[in-house]
Amino acid sequence: MHNIAIPIRNGDRSIPEGDGSKGGDTPDGKKSDDNAFQKSHHVNLDWREFRAKMVVQEQTAEVDAANQGGSTGDSKPLGLKWAHPISVPETGCVLVATEKLDGVRTFERTVVLLLRSGTRHPQEGPFGVVINRPLNKKIKHMKPNNTELATTFADCSLHFGGPLDASMFLLKTGEKAKLPGFEEVIPGLCFGAKSSLDEAAALVKKGLLKPQDFRFFVGHAGWQLDQLRDEIESDYWYVASCSSNLICGSSSELASESLWEEILQLMGGHYSELSRKPKQDL
Repeated sequence: MHNIAIPIRNGDRSIPEGDGSKGGDTPDGKKSDDNAFQKSHHVNLDWREFRAKMVVQEQTAEVDAANQGGSTGDSKPLGLKWAHPISVPETGCVLVATEKLDGVRTFERTVVLLLRSGTRHPQEGPFGVVINRPLNKKIKHMKPNNTELATTFADCSLHFGGPLDASMFLLKTGEKAKLPGFEEVIPGLCFGAKSSLDEAAALVKKGLLKPQDFRFFVGHAGWQLDQLRDEIESDYWYVASCSSNLICGSSSELASESLWEEILQLMGGHYSELSRKPKQDL
């Protein structure tokens, strides 16, 4: 049996220690931040939804062909919640643990949101956060030393993000502009690290965002690029694209814990069958 490596690596160099932006076009990143802000009105144009609609149309056509009744001409609506498999990991996709990770406590039945796919920079591997492991604690319960965590974000819930040290947070921007200083994962959702906490708190103080727009994660998950590829080929992870409604639609602990089953069911077929299998303790 192929052995999965946990913890995978010291992924700190993958974490944006500066402003967390995609501003690599200039030495200080400022120019591309400004451009990103100016292009903010495109936030609703999520190409992933277009692809998902194409997948649904393809599936409908296959069903029609199997029934030998020809096309009905009716396309199944996409709906607010959707998920489908994709062949290659991409920023904003999810890694859904397969039954091969049952018994591996760190990752069994987890859903990992990839914050970066690791393909933009040769020195960087993919990294993300587990989004379905609430810790049932608020930040104030941890008695943080950071002033902003102790005040502005004190009532925010904490989630287990992964086995590697650097912690992360997600922020829902919704219909708002892309925010300079934060890296977009999917339209309407950005991420930040410890170095961008002050900028995050400033957005709350200005009234641009609310504390409930943030989700904080203790730790993160990271891989070397070829390592994640090997784990996917060895059937440890299913790779899926799913709607933003699933990723950031609800922050409740109950909804978060059921996310693994919900995504698999929406993916359909044998994925749906896995969601109903009892856990195998290896």
